[in-house]
Amino acid sequence: MNVKLRPTASLPEHFASIPDPRINRRKLHKLSDIFFIALCAAVCGADDWVSIERFGKSKEAWFTEVLGLKHGIPSHDTFGNVFAVIDTQQFSESFSRWVADLADLSGGEIIAIDGKCLRRSLDTASGKAAIYMVSAWATQNQLVLGQQKVDSKSNEITAIPQLLMQLNIMGAVVTLDAMGCQTKVAEQIVQQGADYMLSLKGNQGTLHEDVKLFFESPSTCPPIGHESYDGGHGRIETRTVCATADIEWLRQRHPHWPKLTSIASVTAIRECKGKITEETRYFISSMDASDPKRLGQVIRAHWGIENNLHWVLDYAFREDDQRTRMGNSDANMAVVRHIALNLIKTEKTLKVGVKNKRLNAGWDEGYLLKVVTGRPVELRPKYKTL
Repeated sequence: MNVKLRPTASLPEHFASIPDPRINRRKLHKLSDIFFIALCAAVCGADDWVSIERFGKSKEAWFTEVLGLKHGIPSHDTFGNVFAVIDTQQFSESFSRWVADLADLSGGEIIAIDGKCLRRSLDTASGKAAIYMVSAWATQNQLVLGQQKVDSKSNEITAIPQLLMQLNIMGAVVTLDAMGCQTKVAEQIVQQGADYMLSLKGNQGTLHEDVKLFFESPSTCPPIGHESYDGGHGRIETRTVCATADIEWLRQRHPHWPKLTSIASVTAIRECKGKITEETRYFISSMDASDPKRLGQVIRAHWGIENNLHWVLDYAFREDDQRTRMGNSDANMAVVRHIALNLIKTEKTLKVGVKNKRLNAGWDEGYLLKVVTGRPVELRPKYKTL
């Protein structure tokens, strides 16, 4: 069977708009070929430039047949130099357009936004600080929707609006921790047609204290809205959600918050090995308070970005051990890992975890092709070039 290689949701077309920053006379390899080999290598477990080169050379006949290579597999220096000069912003924007084509986000999708430090990107010799990437995670679709590198002279607060601009969040609920609890962020979310659920801490003047006092006062605290239980591994947790939309007093005290509709508290009581701990967190939202169970689900779903994205990147992709540092290479390879993770998550036929899917793709070229194209193929097809 002949199969024309065309990755899922027109992957080459979405990334073809990225300008090639190299000098023409030094181009032995097409930018699309470099990108495709690096992506396949990342899917299969290669974590640095040398391993990407070695992966390419171990499958050189396959890549030559698939891509029509004229100059063989690029060297590890070529991979490193190219990814160091690719514009990260353009790369991230192309990624978001690709995911928008890949994923059909239904109304009510919960989009969690949070930052992660790439610890090994720190380069003390050159004085380069470790980079932060702020990512958007679709909790129901289990996909990375986009990412934004935090500017070295700024913080997550400035990166969040840039990330939101890349995304179509119409009809979704966007969740952020206290760092993202900013009036401008809330306004942008509302303007883009979504709702927000923002965690409160002491970074917004008296807002946190006002909400906290409201829920702590017996005369104003609303009745329990929803109670849920969870357990496992010797731990029992009871979560109590209280919510109200009767907050005209709060809107008068804090008039700059757009579409401020409800406030909520979540109290978690955990019992583990005879020790009991209790924690209460507070939230503001543009959502209605009539369904406290839904509010509790939205609040809890936010932490899925830690368990299903950040932890997977560290465990299955060893992201915290990555030492790519030159130029933009650290941020660009973070985008490549996000692409690889989305491709692996989208492939549903093999019922194993991310780590074992990566291994299987490295062993089985037919399965690797299926991951990057989203189409079933025979084990030993005859490939056409791109």
